[in-house]
Amino acid sequence: MIKKLILLTIVSIAIAIGASYFYIDKKANQLININSPQLLTVPEGTSINSFSKLLVKKGWIDSRLWLKAYVKLKPELTSLKKGTYSIPSGINTIELLKLLVEGKEHQLSITFIEGSTFKEWLNVLANNQHLVHNARPLTIEEISQKLGLPQKNPEGLFFPDTYSFTVGTSELDILKRANKNMVKQLSLFWSERAENLPYDNEYEALIMASIIEKESGQHSEQPIISSVFVNRLNKKMRLQTDPTVIYGLGDRYKGDIKKVHLREKTAYNTYRINGLPPTPIAMPGIKALKASMNPASTNYFYFVSNGNGKHVFSKTLKEHNKAVAAYLRATRSK
Repeated sequence: MIKKLILLTIVSIAIAIGASYFYIDKKANQLININSPQLLTVPEGTSINSFSKLLVKKGWIDSRLWLKAYVKLKPELTSLKKGTYSIPSGINTIELLKLLVEGKEHQLSITFIEGSTFKEWLNVLANNQHLVHNARPLTIEEISQKLGLPQKNPEGLFFPDTYSFTVGTSELDILKRANKNMVKQLSLFWSERAENLPYDNEYEALIMASIIEKESGQHSEQPIISSVFVNRLNKKMRLQTDPTVIYGLGDRYKGDIKKVHLREKTAYNTYRINGLPPTPIAMPGIKALKASMNPASTNYFYFVSNGNGKHVFSKTLKEHNKAVAAYLRATRSK
């Protein structure tokens, strides 16, 4: 009789264990309760106990006792890595834990366009809620110092591109990467530059690239525009380019360049100064960088808009004046 009771007890225990394991395994393979992808942030040092509480609080699972029991069978799923993760719908609890253990954080991205200025970059950074805003309280000069840049004004020193990052990345981290990218691109094109350019160093070529970028978004025109400015510099002519005047005006520019602006002698008014302005005026893209150091071979010294997004190039002032008159007539007719 005793032997039968012992056997019955053993069988009952085995059945209970089997039923418990079946229940736990079924719960672990059950899909979490989300209908669309969700971002989940796991703080550093998160335990499986606190994590299970979080899942219940968010309504992703209905209870947590089974999860605590499951990870005792699978202790390798308890080493959760901090970070922010994109959790897809249609994922079960086991897959969720594996994702957090592997540490495959969600990648975000931020884009800076060609021809944008450093102030515009700061606005883009400030408006991104996933970044740590450690540049916001600093002055532009302080940012430059923090990044270890030789210039007080870091304009032009960051390469416009799309940069991936994870939640918690800082603004200064993004700027460091963009600066490193620009240094790399600038060095590459400088090493492959044409001969007899009127630049003493890479930085002057960068200044020219920024002017070319602001003068035209038409990549096919940029080598020709570059040739105009190179020809003018070689002839000791002033650049006389409006984008530098606009940059020098700063917040005073209201969308229209007036004669008084052209007469004002600022460090960036290339109608009044000889040679290049002291810094770039924007962030040039790869095409403008290449154009500044490999200009087309032309005899052009002037250009003016044709009113349709491109330019008319001229060899002489007489030709240029005719092109300007044609542009003005077309503008008035519109």
